[in-house]
Amino acid sequence: MSQLLLLVESNTTGTGREFARRGVELGVQPVLITADPTRYPYVEQDQLPSVRTDTSSATDVLATARSLAGAAEIVGVTSSSEYYVATAAETAHALGLPGPSAEAVRGCRHKGVQRRRLAGAGVAVPRFALVTTEAQALAAARETGFPVVVKPVQGSGSVGVRLCRDAHEAAEHAAGLFAAAAGERGLLVAGEVLVEAYVPGREFSVELFGDEVVMTVAKHVGPLPDFVEVGHDLPAVLDPAQETLLTHCALSAVASLRLGWGAAHVELRMDGAYPLVIEVNPRLAGGMIPELIRRARGIDLIRAQVAAAIGRPVPLDAGAAAEASIRFLTAARSGRLAGVAPAISAATAVDDVVDVTVYGRTGDRVEAPADFRGRLGHVIAVSDRDGGASTAADRGLTHLQDAVVYRASAGTSGDGTAA
Repeated sequence: MSQLLLLVESNTTGTGREFARRGVELGVQPVLITADPTRYPYVEQDQLPSVRTDTSSATDVLATARSLAGAAEIVGVTSSSEYYVATAAETAHALGLPGPSAEAVRGCRHKGVQRRRLAGAGVAVPRFALVTTEAQALAAARETGFPVVVKPVQGSGSVGVRLCRDAHEAAEHAAGLFAAAAGERGLLVAGEVLVEAYVPGREFSVELFGDEVVMTVAKHVGPLPDFVEVGHDLPAVLDPAQETLLTHCALSAVASLRLGWGAAHVELRMDGAYPLVIEVNPRLAGGMIPELIRRARGIDLIRAQVAAAIGRPVPLDAGAAAEASIRFLTAARSGRLAGVAPAISAATAVDDVVDVTVYGRTGDRVEAPADFRGRLGHVIAVSDRDGGASTAADRGLTHLQDAVVYRASAGTSGDGTAA
């Protein structure tokens, strides 16, 4: 009897395809449970079996899993998507398979519930308020003191997260979040908004697997008022005391949320000399961080997550000691992609650059990003020299930026043609 790994939906970019590939490498047959397989081009390209299911319903996902169990042995259920990790956990638990606590994952995914649990456990977090009306949001912002960050209680990739500098901005953004009936994946959104104090310090993430620290990552964030992640460097350059503070805070956060199974991505900001937890994500990091870790340390976190889901041993031994960095291509304002091939060639020619990719095609219109969906491409560099990877990634991005041209003046595009 064949053994199946059920994947509940997927990332549209990044690790989703790799989850299926790692399953094949581990000797099991991946099957994608999805509302729309055409959302993922790799399904057809890789001939990945898929089953159409209303994945907004955990009951329907479990029914689909049980129907498949009649003809094959289901050995694991997981998801590469932030939006479906709780459904996958619930399904795995119902089938007696490995996975995290579904209740813990659901609580973690709700940023308001997560904050309350962290604060109640004594984990340092920014001052916050969970609100259900525009008036409450405005009152909370005024009490906290401007600027504040106003964000939805569910989501990923900085979607809907904005710095608000005054009462007008806070009220306007909160109203927009309350008016949204559905989030990025079309799922119903909670009628709640999180208002929190803005922490202006450096941003990091700590990547965990179970209760083991895998890597500390220095993060680069684009211009405010948005919080688009535009680059990562790993391992983060920290003195031992800072490293200890960050990792201790991350481990305490995961323990207080009763996670501790598989991957967790903990985002923190420094408030002076001390870290505050911005949020905990019960999944692998996005932004190509797992790929950076694989290239720099030889640790394949995607394989580890799939292995854990099917009950296999999870080796995390490092096989290298390099640095890795990524820089994302973004537009400064409205423009278009042009001269993509020469820009890629120039970026690729930089020493230590190992991967250059542009996501769009020549002629595509582009805008300044509001969240991860506005990223246009990336440069990855790996180096065994101190600071070599970050320097190379920065140089490569400089060349890749030539792939974006901007409107020169009203009525013309950056290449001089009519807009």
